[in-house]
Amino acid sequence: MTEPLPHFPAPPDDRGPADLNLMPSGERAQLRADAARNRTRLLEVAARLAAERGIANVTMEAIACGAGVGKGTVFRRFGDRTGLLVALLSHQEEQFQAALISGPSPVGPGAPAVERLHAFGSALMRHEQAHRDLYLAAHAEPGRIRTSPPYQFRLAHVCMLLHEARADGDIDLVAHTLLAYLETVFVDHLVTGRGMSMERLEVGWYDLVDRFTGRCSG
Repeated sequence: MTEPLPHFPAPPDDRGPADLNLMPSGERAQLRADAARNRTRLLEVAARLAAERGIANVTMEAIACGAGVGKGTVFRRFGDRTGLLVALLSHQEEQFQAALISGPSPVGPGAPAVERLHAFGSALMRHEQAHRDLYLAAHAEPGRIRTSPPYQFRLAHVCMLLHEARADGDIDLVAHTLLAYLETVFVDHLVTGRGMSMERLEVGWYDLVDRFTGRCSG
């Protein structure tokens, strides 16, 4: 029997500067090398099972079996199922952020700003659709999305590229508007509810970026 999929916990109430590093650096630094490798292995197994079965059908027992460890090891590492889901989301976000910071162009550095904006939107939509259940669970309460570290990181990234592209208008507002197009729930509605293809959504994203950066020919 599988446990129901919980909502992710709320972020802290303070509204200080956003910490764009998703994982607590102090805690992660204290992990022994073998423990860190085991943790990564557990998260990779959890991600694979979630992609195969849906996150609601992934149990702590299944993760332990897939990783070849005892169930107690999984509970000791993550505390409970909610802790596992939070860690898994952070693991996926770390991978996506690494691609933006140091991955191959055009998602990573090296390409013109508009080309990187095009690639960013395509990569983000496909990344979140590949981990659909996990991101839908994380976005179950829309009011919390824009205060989360992942959103703040993406906002800063898009603002940087808009500045580099010398986009007109209020850059911060334009960045929020662009990110609204990429939100998980909206994209999932268009794909599953309206039957739109990812290719169509990507073309729409390119057009939206081009309009805000003055590259639209029409």
